[in-house]
Amino acid sequence: MPEACRLYYITDRKAFAENEPTRRRRLLEKIAEGARANVDYIQLREKDLSTRDLESLAHEAVSIITQLRTKNRELRTTLLINSRTDVALAVQADGVHLRSNDISPQEVRKIWHSGAGTPALQLSPREPVIAVSCHSPEEVTQAAANAATFAVFAPVFEKKDAQPAGLDLLHQACQTKIPVLALGGIPLANAYSCLQAGASGIAAIRLFQENDISQIARALTLNC
Repeated sequence: MPEACRLYYITDRKAFAENEPTRRRRLLEKIAEGARANVDYIQLREKDLSTRDLESLAHEAVSIITQLRTKNRELRTTLLINSRTDVALAVQADGVHLRSNDISPQEVRKIWHSGAGTPALQLSPREPVIAVSCHSPEEVTQAAANAATFAVFAPVFEKKDAQPAGLDLLHQACQTKIPVLALGGIPLANAYSCLQAGASGIAAIRLFQENDISQIARALTLNC
């Protein structure tokens, strides 16, 4: 069992409404809610957006989290951009979340510190936080070897058109030198079993997006 349960909210604005302006507003409100609840990570995972629209949304998300951090220095929420190192750099996010078949964490760091060779991108003096999606213990081992910050192991319990990995494989995946967060069909009732299996935290879309995040955060923290 981890000493502290890491919480990872993954966004999905399309679940909010059919109207795009409403989706965007609701999503930004939820990001603010997550930051106030002090979740450890928020992944902006709006894969259908154009680069311009994603960058605009990410910029607003960064601004919201920065303002909240300024008002409360104890807030620690880290914003990651799904798979887009260029966008993360452009908006000065904290890092990226990589797909299992994405570029390596080493390549992200090289881009991060070179500014991708584009003058418009601001260089960041900080080391990026790099999460990697993994679907097997072997992929987690590779992510650790590639110096990822942490791995997100999925699906533990459920995902459309995917075979659940289950708690035994999650336990195997957690025997690495980097933290492993559990994802996939994890309501509160199943969260404790993931933590018992060795997960360092819980990643989710619906668990956070469809509930009061502060209440979910308190409940998960009590399980740690």
